Amino acid sequence: MNLEPFSQGNSLLHRADPRVKIIAALFLSLIIALCQNFTTATAGLVIALVLIAGTRLSPKLLIRRFLLVNSLNILLFIILPLTYSLTPQMSISGVHISLTGLHMAALITIKSNAILLLFVSLLATSTVASLGHGLQKLRVSPRLCMLLLFSYRYIFVIRQEYNRLYRAATLRCFSPATTLHTYKTYGFLLGMLLVKSWNRAARVQQAMELRGFTGVFQSLYELQMNITDYLLLTVFLGCGLILLIL
Repeated sequence: MNLEPFSQGNSLLHRADPRVKIIAALFLSLIIALCQNFTTATAGLVIALVLIAGTRLSPKLLIRRFLLVNSLNILLFIILPLTYSLTPQMSISGVHISLTGLHMAALITIKSNAILLLFVSLLATSTVASLGHGLQKLRVSPRLCMLLLFSYRYIFVIRQEYNRLYRAATLRCFSPATTLHTYKTYGFLLGMLLVKSWNRAARVQQAMELRGFTGVFQSLYELQMNITDYLLLTVFLGCGLILLIL
């Protein structure tokens, strides 16, 4: 299971300081999320498309993300025109449709795709470890940084443990069905998974404390912003100001 498919690359954004990308992603996505007009949302989408083109990421992986997000947007185009306004503004074969609802669905679609592309091009091009290091340097709570890094690290371990428990149940002739026995078995699996996760967490905590862990991860390299990083930050802030003006 690879949760970092976009972090491997040699583009300018891949090499950029994670602090710059975190600030830019939050700043631009916040502006796009709060905008109420098509001009700002479309401009944000154009900026995101330019960034994603510069990363040279795999189109196949990008399409998968697009399909997931836009499958929900399709539901918005079905629901909002029928329910958004009490006064229908057009009628097709006796079905009353709200143009305001269509407008809102289109605006949400543009904004969601723009934010998705921003996060993929800016955040997904860094590893989770480097993002955690960048958050620490930005003075984010050490507990939140530690929660992010440990969650990412032990997702794989918990998945492996679940697969092992499920395989053991299968070898004992467990066959899922809509029966009380199946529900009880899954409950036991979940309970055992929680117990084993708790025990492993306790052992990891003891091992780290014996090695002098003080609650802050020490990185093997120090983040150093260069001229390119400062220029990128200036460009991103400038793009954000343009979106605010629009």
